Amino acid sequence: MKANSHSIACLSNLFKMLQLQIKSFDDLTLNELHELLQLRSEVFVVEQNCVYQEIDGKDKEAMHLLGQDKSGLVAYTRIFPPGVYYNEASIGRVLVKRSERQHGYGYRIMEASIKAIFEHYGTCGIKISAQKYLEKFYGNLGFKPVGDDYLEDGIPHVAMVKI
Repeated sequence: MKANSHSIACLSNLFKMLQLQIKSFDDLTLNELHELLQLRSEVFVVEQNCVYQEIDGKDKEAMHLLGQDKSGLVAYTRIFPPGVYYNEASIGRVLVKRSERQHGYGYRIMEASIKAIFEHYGTCGIKISAQKYLEKFYGNLGFKPVGDDYLEDGIPHVAMVKI
């Protein structure tokens, strides 16, 4: 079977490289901070049509996991030690740029976030506030729902834990 340019392009998309870096707030450059705040606003405020206080004052307490490919920042999470949001460590502001969601970056950045929590905080216990429509995605990563669904900023959420 002869490969055509379309099938080669599809194969190359499957193997796009995601460079991961974890940084404290103080280690972020101004350009990195601007880029991550811009992407968070693009996804959580504009794309989801949700008016809320996206810059919440917690970034200084977080570790920031940046996922970049050749086009720049395309995936992101922020990670907190136990005691900041919950008794457990937590992961929040999980996002992948809309144009890059077909590459599996969501799983890659979450797996790296889970690993970083263990490496930085010495714990495997993680609690998240997941948007309800992503419950299966987080379930595939070992998270289990706990408690009742709730609204956060007008969007249905569910608390989930991974032990």
